[in-house]
Amino acid sequence: MIPNFVVQGGGYTSGLVLKSTNPPVGLESNRGLSNVRASVTMARTGAFDSATSQFFINLKDNPQLDYQSPAEPGYAVFGSVIGDMDVVDAMATQSGLADVPVADIVCHTGQVVCLG
Repeated sequence: MIPNFVVQGGGYTSGLVLKSTNPPVGLESNRGLSNVRASVTMARTGAFDSATSQFFINLKDNPQLDYQSPAEPGYAVFGSVIGDMDVVDAMATQSGLADVPVADIVCHTGQVVCLG
């Protein structure tokens, strides 16, 4: 989590245990969707087609993360927070080590639960 930028999840289970993943999916960032506040976007490495399980929620408009060109494809938006963005904002204010929250934050079937 990076205040005033994004909160990221999907890569670890409780206790910061790295999740196993399926093979990566192809990047689909050139679909006209923008990395605006509350959009949900696939996280990836520097390789364009490397997204597996991690995602992030934009805490503010981040047009620099949008598709620019084939050489600068940005990040693929695939969803949006439709309510309670204040909960997402609160996740980004927890003070932890290296951008990690103090308590585990777990998503279950579309709901966010803060443990601890």
